[in-house]
Amino acid sequence: MQIKAQKNSLLLLTKITTILFYTWIAETEGKVPALIVFGDSTVDSGNNNVLPTALKANFPPYGRDFMGSGKPTGRFSNGRVATDFYSEMYGLRPFVPAYLDPEYNIGDFAVGVCFASAGTGIDPATAGVLYDPFIRRRRHLLCALLCNSVIPLLKQVELFEEYQARLAGYLGSEMAKQTISEGVYAISIGTNDFIENYFALATPRFLEFTPESYVDFLISLSRDFIIQIYMLGARKIGFTGLSGMGCLPLERNRNPMWGRPCIEEYNKVAREFNLKLQQMTDELCKALPDLQLRVAHLFDFFSNILENPSLYGFEDAQYGCCGTGTFELGYLCNEYTPFTCTDASKYVFWDAVHPTEKTSRIVAEFLMNTTFSKFK
Repeated sequence: MQIKAQKNSLLLLTKITTILFYTWIAETEGKVPALIVFGDSTVDSGNNNVLPTALKANFPPYGRDFMGSGKPTGRFSNGRVATDFYSEMYGLRPFVPAYLDPEYNIGDFAVGVCFASAGTGIDPATAGVLYDPFIRRRRHLLCALLCNSVIPLLKQVELFEEYQARLAGYLGSEMAKQTISEGVYAISIGTNDFIENYFALATPRFLEFTPESYVDFLISLSRDFIIQIYMLGARKIGFTGLSGMGCLPLERNRNPMWGRPCIEEYNKVAREFNLKLQQMTDELCKALPDLQLRVAHLFDFFSNILENPSLYGFEDAQYGCCGTGTFELGYLCNEYTPFTCTDASKYVFWDAVHPTEKTSRIVAEFLMNTTFSKFK
């Protein structure tokens, strides 16, 4: 009875938070001029579509629930991703277009643009890794042919500079400058550095660093990145912390232990990264005038979804919807993949790594309420 009462209380609290959240949205709609996105496949809205890489999601069943169109946009989801919901909640357009998507132009990008690229990381070496879920190694020759065009974080900054010049030509210098300074920046990156690079033994990083020192290395690179976009005019920056990457279907279904539990070694590293990311954030906010840098803490909230999926309307939190839900993602999750579920809303995960649209909406509501609504 006590457990049931606790679950009911949590559900009530969730409903109250949602009501307060949408009240906030109604009051703040239109105050953010643009949403600008950097990161990896968690927020890539289609940049990889035009790159010579195997890391794509521009084919069915990806996108089958995208805004009623069923269009595979390149998002690693059955529909929209979290940043699309941020944009909608800010009163902007209901999705954020990819900067390299030829269907959109600077008029579209003036209120939201995505530079993210699936397969990239904070570490430049991660962008040169080709993921193969069947073998935990990388085929470096194949990678050289297919994967080197994944956009590293530093290249995303170069695209951001190009975007600024185009924006000034479209809006005028003063209005473009205001959009850059008053816009909100969403960053979602870091998981690939561990599960596709360090722990996968894909590059020499596992020989160069201990897990702890690799975290320090990534934090140092993150600091440099923040300073770069700050110098280019960014002020309101939300950096999403890592979630429990050891609980991704791809990782836990590799675990030979009975019940396939989460790989706690990976989760421990994620917690350490988040702690040091917060410390770095505090230091930069003291050092850089007018910087509003915030960590979007996701680990505990997402862990609660995985531990109590029914509270959020899910039936399955261990497997992905696509195929067997254990290893399928990217080109292995296609229209011919057998066993794909018919109702993705019952699943926390869409493929073996990425969340469903429903999960992304729930996460977006939480992070908007706790982090992205706090910018002044």
